[in-house]
Amino acid sequence: MPLALVTGASSGIGKAFAERLAADGHDLVVVGRRKDRLEALAASLPDVDVQVDAADLATDAGVAEVAAIAASRPLDMLVNNAGVAHYMPFAELPVEKAGELMHVKVTAPTLLSRAAVPAMIGRGAGTIVNVAGMLAFSGPAPAAPPAGQRAVYVGTLAYTVAMAQTLRAELAGTGVTVHVVCPGIVATEFHEVQGMDLSALPRMTADDVVTAALAGIALGETVIAPGVHDSGLLDRVFDADLAAFGNQSPQLAPRYRDHRAH
Repeated sequence: MPLALVTGASSGIGKAFAERLAADGHDLVVVGRRKDRLEALAASLPDVDVQVDAADLATDAGVAEVAAIAASRPLDMLVNNAGVAHYMPFAELPVEKAGELMHVKVTAPTLLSRAAVPAMIGRGAGTIVNVAGMLAFSGPAPAAPPAGQRAVYVGTLAYTVAMAQTLRAELAGTGVTVHVVCPGIVATEFHEVQGMDLSALPRMTADDVVTAALAGIALGETVIAPGVHDSGLLDRVFDADLAAFGNQSPQLAPRYRDHRAH
């Protein structure tokens, strides 16, 4: 049976991924900090083999533990879903919370992917799914609360999108594909943990996010945006990125040269 490793599997999108993949016939490695929830999840999926790994991806030891599994097991799919937000003004964000956020959202998915990719290349097949969010595209937004209170979080999501796009291109022809899922607001515990009540806002279900992710993989999309109905919007964003990148010159741009002259 195919094997998938899912991080952040104790609730929300990660749990929905685990349940859907099990229904599709995948054995699982489920990772999270809450062992009791992972064990309950495993017990609810009696038709597949489920390995429970209670690890904290905010720590070096936790990342190393899960990376060792990713490197040693024949993974068909890696779902980097674990998340934390710590929304607050940048100047007030405790250093340890900033470090935890970057560890969970940048270091962990990077190193787990690095652990899994060589064997996937060797087998000629594999799928890496990173869960980010539409906030990855919110950098130009005005700095009004709460948008002005999540600079590090937004930065990590933008990293996840750029890494997925670049790694997807690098692995072209190997049989290994890389995808990043960017939902909007999802009805999970995520915001409640941050002390935010978003129950009055329209929210997508975790199941719908997983449905979009699996459909996007089948469609060959690198960036999967479950709530964006006009996919051309994303195409135009990425076309603009490439236009700016390709329009570089070794000559100083006139607006800077002219400004310096004054």
